[in-house]
Amino acid sequence: MGKLSLDVLMRRPEAGAFLGMVFVAIFFTIFGGVLFVSPQGIASWLNVAANLGIIAVPVGFLMIAGELDISIGAMVPAASMTIGIVSGYYGLPIVVGIAVTLAFGVIVGLINGIVVVRTAVPSLIVTMGTLFAVAGLMLFLSIVLTNTTSVSMPNIEPWAKAIFGSFIFGTYQVMVIWWVVLTAMFFFFLHMSPWGNWVYALGGDKVSARNAGIPTDAVTIGLFVLSSVSASFVGMCQTILFNSAQVSAGQSYIFNTIISVVVGGVLLTGGFGSVVGIFFGTITFAIVNQGIYFTDFDRNLSSLIIGVMLLVAVLMNNTFRKMALAATTKKKGA
Repeated sequence: MGKLSLDVLMRRPEAGAFLGMVFVAIFFTIFGGVLFVSPQGIASWLNVAANLGIIAVPVGFLMIAGELDISIGAMVPAASMTIGIVSGYYGLPIVVGIAVTLAFGVIVGLINGIVVVRTAVPSLIVTMGTLFAVAGLMLFLSIVLTNTTSVSMPNIEPWAKAIFGSFIFGTYQVMVIWWVVLTAMFFFFLHMSPWGNWVYALGGDKVSARNAGIPTDAVTIGLFVLSSVSASFVGMCQTILFNSAQVSAGQSYIFNTIISVVVGGVLLTGGFGSVVGIFFGTITFAIVNQGIYFTDFDRNLSSLIIGVMLLVAVLMNNTFRKMALAATTKKKGA
């Protein structure tokens, strides 16, 4: 029975992600020393994981459904600048800035989703277009409205600072709490609600899902909105945290998010993945990304390590997926 349970666990989408997370944690604990496992050391990668993780899960939903959203790379800085201009430069109430910022995320998400379902153009191409369009629009508007590419928000209301941009124990960003809470909600959505089955069905066979009565267009559009709003939320919180915003920040989220999702066990072909796996994959990426600064290794090796980690993760995920499919076939044959 114990062997059977272990076999079942090893066929889970998050199995490879968990093993990878444990490996890199042990690796950097050994080579990073005491400082890596100190409260400050943990905060260095946990804060990165929190900001990245809030975006990674919605992007993971899209990848499970067979789609992709790279416009998040422009949405983070665009949202950051939006609230900075509205509530920082023009001094409108922070509530107005938050509403405008999240509404902007909804609009971009709707544009992405509607164009994808109406034109059947690959989502990579569509979101690449919105990536450049949003970046260019925000650069243009920031120059026209403020005559600069960066703004400050010196006087943020205490309640907004506490909820969206404060530090817990002076080290951990409040985003860590948001990440945990949102991940729990995302877990319920994907694994405990009927809507989660719709997402998997889209990634498996969209035509069959539509024939089965699943509102494929509505689900696809909703997932794009969720992805865009999540990126907007992160950008907004960063402005509130650091009391400033600039147009150029955020492009790294594109590849960092995809790496975290793939390391988390989600297949690029869709139909396979889990929230827990993405959670582990995000932590793994954050540890590798920050852990090298606690070692004596050459800092230039960080990109090499991340690249190797991605390739290994893809191979491991392929292995676990084949194990799962083999077990399913064996059950059907029996």
